[in-house]
Amino acid sequence: MENLQFIDPLLHGIKPIENNTKNLSVKQLACAGIGSLLVGAALKKTGHNKAAAIVGSLALPLLSAAVYKKIANK
Repeated sequence: MENLQFIDPLLHGIKPIENNTKNLSVKQLACAGIGSLLVGAALKKTGHNKAAAIVGSLALPLLSAAVYKKIANK
């Protein structure tokens, strides 16, 4: 068995993923959420039920992020 040791990712130039939602406006988040609902409904109508479930499931997090951002900015 090899002796595996922890390698610090910062030593290799790997940066953690930054939170980019602060760059999106409330209007953009709300439009993305509503668009996700519409695309999910269209996919379901065409018979792509699994894809519709995945795309439609993105609506609630996007809309809740928009509401949270709207309340937090007051």
